Amino acid sequence: MSSASSPRPRPAAAARDRDGAGRARNARPRDGLGRPLPYGTEGVPRQPEGVVRTPRETVAEAQALLASGRPFHAHEVFEDAWKSGPQAERTLWRGLAQLAVGLTHAARGNAAGGARLLRRGAGAVEEWMAEQGRSQPYGMDLAGLTAWARRLAGEVAAGGGPVDAAAHAPRLTGTP
Repeated sequence: MSSASSPRPRPAAAARDRDGAGRARNARPRDGLGRPLPYGTEGVPRQPEGVVRTPRETVAEAQALLASGRPFHAHEVFEDAWKSGPQAERTLWRGLAQLAVGLTHAARGNAAGGARLLRRGAGAVEEWMAEQGRSQPYGMDLAGLTAWARRLAGEVAAGGGPVDAAAHAPRLTGTP
């Protein structure tokens, strides 16, 4: 067997980031937009994974993260709700997570990916509103949020440069 077809040795399990059940976990520090930093570098605090929150707690925590320019971290909060919430709300929380990731990509300077995810997230939220006949669950203004996402997607696609995540963060609820 030639060396080209032989399998490459895998790193030792201890060198990989794994949780107690053996699932892959990336323990690398990250910056405010979720980009991995070199090991040993000071990053921003990570959002704990798998936290079960009430919907209103999810909205409040995600809003605080968005307002502080940390949409990647807000996406992780929405992802927890998507994975732990009722089946009837999964499309809503998935769409909100996509909006946060879209803003993350736009802030990183990935105009095409940012615009695409903003539009995809807006479509998921609109789909949920149509299916459920609700536009203001948990105090959120979903019509305003989807209008924000489509407007920002157009701006990002036209301009191409990175956006300031905090300055472009949406208001999830109608109250300041």
